[in-house]
Amino acid sequence: MKLKSILLSTGIALVGAPMALAQEMADSMTLVSWGGAYQQSQINAYSDPYKEMHEGLTVVWDESSNEAVAKLRAMNEAGNVTWDLVDVTAADAMRLCDEGLAMEIDHDEMLAPAPDGTPASDDFGETIVSDCFIPQIVYSITFGYRQDMVGDTPPESVCAIFDTETYPGKRSLEKRPINNVEWALLCDGVPKDEIYDVLETEEGQDRALAKLDTIKDDVIWWSAGADTPQLLADGEVVMGSTYNGRLFSLIAEQGQPVNMLWDGQVYDLDGWIIPEGLPEDRLARAMDFVKFATDTQRLADQAKYISYGPARASSAPLVSTHATLGIEMAPHMPTDPANAQNTFLQNFEWWADYRDDLDAKFQAWLAK
Repeated sequence: MKLKSILLSTGIALVGAPMALAQEMADSMTLVSWGGAYQQSQINAYSDPYKEMHEGLTVVWDESSNEAVAKLRAMNEAGNVTWDLVDVTAADAMRLCDEGLAMEIDHDEMLAPAPDGTPASDDFGETIVSDCFIPQIVYSITFGYRQDMVGDTPPESVCAIFDTETYPGKRSLEKRPINNVEWALLCDGVPKDEIYDVLETEEGQDRALAKLDTIKDDVIWWSAGADTPQLLADGEVVMGSTYNGRLFSLIAEQGQPVNMLWDGQVYDLDGWIIPEGLPEDRLARAMDFVKFATDTQRLADQAKYISYGPARASSAPLVSTHATLGIEMAPHMPTDPANAQNTFLQNFEWWADYRDDLDAKFQAWLAK
């Protein structure tokens, strides 16, 4: 199934228990993710059920995914890889795969088929953007804003982030170029389908940073996904970017006076990579877990706890209600038609090629 079709599905399906591997499996695992509501959804849907099936297994969670590339490079250099499975974005998976830091896999051999027998590679379709990438979710980076701080004209356009006259006050943006430079060019008049062509040039990159310069003094820069929700809850920012699932938690679960601004949301993919060079027993455990955690039902189960769409086509029809709130989850997905009227899909390959250079340029700009 094509990625476009998955993005148009509004939600989120049962395969058998994970098949035990012939090798002896380690009795502990270190899983790396992003913390917060997202990591908790993985614990609820994946690791807790898996631990119930494997008595005596210890699962340790590390919240370092934001630094996964740098840390895996350092571990590889030191010859001491301590992580067993790492949740990363699609672009980071491509970088890790290109550098030989993530293991290439056979998706049909390693992952469970759909309940109707459809091979995993067909069920995940175009969300498999790298030979090392094991897809989990479709999510978006978007904006939340305080209802009580925007006056009588709530923002309808992503470009409100640059409109400090109509919407005075601090805003929060992630402390990296990805997404920020796309929004900057979009709001500087660059057509959506030309953004990455413009960004390939020095002039285009400078243009994006010049647009961000117009609000630089009004920005609180965040590094952790929990930062913007906390800043919004505390009323320290009028609006800010973060993952749509974090905003869902803030709005639906915590009841904060915050609204979602879906306009200009950037679609992205998240999934697992297995670090290259694991000992056999740890590799066997990681492979057994990932087969379980990415089956049709488990990906559907995750959507009971957070508003991210599952990456498997067979999971989409099983999106149901929130585990505790009882509300329908489909309308809260970034892929819901009402929320997807002005979106764009991040160019993963472009970022895999340009990320290191643009990161350095962005950090130098920040330091000025």
